Amino acid sequence: MARISQKYFFITALVVVFFDQVSKFLFQQIVAPGEAKVIIPGFFKLVHVWNPGVAFGFFGNHPAWAKYLLMAVNLIAALGLYFLAKDKPKQVQFSAGLVAGGAIGNFIDRVCHGQVFDFLDFHIGPYHWPAFNLADSAITMGVLGLILIFSREDKLK
Repeated sequence: MARISQKYFFITALVVVFFDQVSKFLFQQIVAPGEAKVIIPGFFKLVHVWNPGVAFGFFGNHPAWAKYLLMAVNLIAALGLYFLAKDKPKQVQFSAGLVAGGAIGNFIDRVCHGQVFDFLDFHIGPYHWPAFNLADSAITMGVLGLILIFSREDKLK
């Protein structure tokens, strides 16, 4: 049997997609559109928000064709990360898998709903971070991991 040289990439991406989609489904049942459930007053609440744009709602008022461009970017990013992770150490595969899984999770939302479901909402006093989801968190953690890994690339050899 051939060795799968990207097994950590595939496992990580699949786990992220699974938990992202399950969490989105569950929180759509828990929080009604336009509703917010305060979990930690003054800090964290669950919301029901549909994001037609990209990260943090940028380009939310895009023309209709831009949705397809965003979907293509998601797929190209996931495919590119697959090749980046090929035959690399497991920490590179894991970080790339986080980003690819997040991109695929949000891609699924765009295909099924035309936009991405966000439900995590953090704020401290007047300072508010835009709502996001598990896919966004995985992308952020994966990118930070890749930056850290490649900034210390001499340690990979």
